[in-house]
Amino acid sequence: MSSGTRVGVGSRWRQAARVYASPRIAALGFLGFSAGLPFVLVYSTLSVWLREADVSLPIIGFFSWLTLVYSVKVFWSPVVDSVQVPWLGVLLGRRRSWLLLAQTVVIAGLVGVAGIDPAASLIPVAAFGLMVALGSATQDIVVDAYRIEVAHSDEQAALSAVYIFGYRLAMLVAGAGALYIAEFVSWPAAYMSMAGCMAMGVLTTLLILEPSRNDEGVSAYQPQQWQTLTVWVRRAVVAPFVEFFSRNGAALALLVLALIMVYRLSDMTMGVMANPFYLDMGFTKAQIASVVKVFGFGMTMLGAFVGGVLVLRYGQRSMLLVAAGCVALTNLVFAGLSLWGEPALTALAFVVSADNFSGGLANVTFIAFLSGLTHRTYTATQYAMFSSLMTSIGGIIGGFSGLIVEGFGYTTFFVYSALLGLPAMVLVIVLGRHSIDLMASNPAPKEEPGLRDPP
Repeated sequence: MSSGTRVGVGSRWRQAARVYASPRIAALGFLGFSAGLPFVLVYSTLSVWLREADVSLPIIGFFSWLTLVYSVKVFWSPVVDSVQVPWLGVLLGRRRSWLLLAQTVVIAGLVGVAGIDPAASLIPVAAFGLMVALGSATQDIVVDAYRIEVAHSDEQAALSAVYIFGYRLAMLVAGAGALYIAEFVSWPAAYMSMAGCMAMGVLTTLLILEPSRNDEGVSAYQPQQWQTLTVWVRRAVVAPFVEFFSRNGAALALLVLALIMVYRLSDMTMGVMANPFYLDMGFTKAQIASVVKVFGFGMTMLGAFVGGVLVLRYGQRSMLLVAAGCVALTNLVFAGLSLWGEPALTALAFVVSADNFSGGLANVTFIAFLSGLTHRTYTATQYAMFSSLMTSIGGIIGGFSGLIVEGFGYTTFFVYSALLGLPAMVLVIVLGRHSIDLMASNPAPKEEPGLRDPP
């Protein structure tokens, strides 16, 4: 290879990596933190508390259906996308007002969960958990729209990596942090502390600026300006879906939606039983916090940042296939750990390394893919549609995970969850044969909203 070629290749790699220096990314990291915190607390961390309270595996599996709220958020995303919150909207703007409202609901729900003993009554735990999930899902709608609106499609992979950094840092806090507090203080103290950590999201909401967006026909219809409900439904609810199908054609659009539905099926199904599996293997909460959460966080970040660069270098479709294959294979590694027979920390660290690296790689690649599918006029609604589909099938099937483990054991369950990754790989290959450009028209924003400068 000539020196000129080597310089050219090195220059391209440096240019790809330099995208992380963009000033747009600061707010995304903090908003990612605010988004990741509540999800873990109604998903994996809650499953540890329930297992310690002697709740059965099938019931723990059914509790994972709280996350189905994230799958149906598409039904209220048009309201979030096109309606301004009364009073707050005037002060903060549309995106920021919805963010603050959603974060307040999350905080209230976490405080409610902290005040209940699941061993005494599960219904109030489920009710407050549902409250947390509703606020969290609404926050996700707004954060996803903000992320897409502050950058054009070429930067979405890197922005997704930084968003995932914040998200995964929150998962570390809500996972390892909550487990440490529960181990050495109590579970109520853990959830109260997590409610306090949501203050970071509130502060970020107050500091960021409203993003620029294309408001072709949608933003003009404020509640007081509606001529009829039909007009609003047509413009805010129907138009985003019509635009997506018109842009891609019905056949290709359905293939894309099918891929979105099954892409995370493997890891979502496995994730429901991960923490109960660690406990049943004999690992303590402190060990789970140290190895699975803290060490796993580093591997996830490595996978996410490597993914952000590789997507820019090799393209989304190639990396979608590679990442889907890696996630499915790591579930087989879990099957191997289930046969180990004793709680060996070295074996756990190896499994966590493979799982979290592949998970970070898959997340950043898939988020970039979904972001590129949205049209700037309908960012919140279209992305909510995609992310709802992404979690719907996995959430439903994951709810039966406890029944499968109880009936067939962990080894069979992990093999089964690995096989669930095959449909995604097939669909990526099928879509790769289409030469049609799936990317929406997402020009660079007019300004670069970020954290406010101090006065």
